[in-house]
Order: sequence, then structure tokens, then C-alpha cells
Amino acid sequence: MRYLIFISMLVAPLVNWAQENANANDLIEKGNALYEKGDFGQAEINYREGQTQGADPFISGFNLGDALFKQERYEEAAAAFQALPNLTDDKAKKAAAFHNLGNSFLKAQKFQESVDAYKQSLRNNPKDLDTKYNLAYAKRMLQEQQQQQQQNQDQDKKEDQEKKDQEQQQQNQDQNKDDKNEENKDQQQQQQDQENQEQQDQQQEQQQQENKISKEDAERMLDALNQDEKQIRDRLEKQKVRKGVKGNIEKDW
Repeated sequence: MRYLIFISMLVAPLVNWAQENANANDLIEKGNALYEKGDFGQAEINYREGQTQGADPFISGFNLGDALFKQERYEEAAAAFQALPNLTDDKAKKAAAFHNLGNSFLKAQKFQESVDAYKQSLRNNPKDLDTKYNLAYAKRMLQEQQQQQQQNQDQDKKEDQEKKDQEQQQQNQDQNKDDKNEENKDQQQQQQDQENQEQQDQQQEQQQQENKISKEDAERMLDALNQDEKQIRDRLEKQKVRKGVKGNIEKDW
């Protein structure tokens, strides 16, 4: 909904204003012509220049909002429409501004704000069927959005819990692995200590065996010594005997 007819409606009662603001009105009319041709960007430029030169703030603001909406700049369009209701006491104008504000919020997927704007429009024009239809549609979209947000939240919670469970499971596995490694280390150390002890025992036993003389060896060694001693005595005795014999032989002269 646009207010292209408002200028002609306001010219008659405001002749002096119209004469003083002829250039501003020309800019608005040029903007309207560009809008009708579909050149919404140039229309926007004319509406903004009209505003700076003193064009009616409601009309220029309303048409600027329409031009922005057509360019799919919905946030900016909403800002333009949102400023309009405070510029007029006319209920029809207020209703139209709130209606287009609701449309802008609807396109921006701000469904709660859209619902609120349509309600404001109906307070000023309760019989507007288009606004009633748009309000019903905005409510449905709001409900779907809320449901989707709830599903997303539930999914996020589920994923967070699954992530925490996985992290806890991994921690448990790591802890079990560490415990198992520590247990293996202890077992290996015990085994190593046992092997070292056995090796030490074997070495000690071997050393004792090396240092220990068996009874048979001792007897053999003793017999050998005795035999050697006997042989030595026998030799000494023989030597004595020979000397004695030699000393008793007289020369035969």
C-alpha cells in the first residue's frame, strides 16, 4: 500500500506550504514515477532528497519504506515504517504504516515483531481483511519458528550430551589404558626383579660351587699329597742308604 495520492490531497488546504516546497514535491512525484517503472533504487534517491528538502515526512517516509521493501532491504524498510505512526493522528495512515511494518518484519523472518505490528494495524483499522490474513499467517510462521527453535535446542542438548558422554567414555578408556600400562609396568618390574634375583642367586651359587671343594676332591687331593709325601720320604731314605753304603766300602789296596 502506497500513498501516492496524499500530495494532491494535501495541496489544496496547504497552498502556502506547497508553494514553498514545490521542489520537494517534485522530487516525491519523480520518485513515484520511477517506482512505477520499477526503478526502485532511483526512486529511493528521490524520496531521500525530498525528505532533506522538506517534503511531508509521513509521505516521503512511507514511500521510502516501500522502495526499500521492493529492493528486499527489509530491515531498512522496517526502520522507515516504524517511525511513521508517531508522525500522524490519522488512524488510516497509522494502520497502513503498521501493516507495511508487519510485512517488512515478516520478510525479515522476525515473526513476533510482525505479529505485534499487524495487531497495531488492526487496532487502528479493525476491518482490514488483508491485515487479518497476514496476522494469521505471521502467527503460524511464529509457531513453526518456535517449534523449530525448540527442536534445534533439543538437538543441541542431545549433541552436547552425546559429546560429553563420548568425552567421558574416552577419559575412562584413557584411564583404563593408563591403569593397564601401570599394571603392566609393575608386572614387568616384578618379573625383571625376579629375573635379577634369580640371576644373582645363580651367580652366588656358582661362586659358592667354585669355592666349595667336594669331599671326593678333598680326599683325592689328600691322597695325592700323602702319595707325594711318601714318595719324597722314600727318595730321602734311598738317598740315605746309598750314602751309608758308599761310606762303608773300603778300598782294596
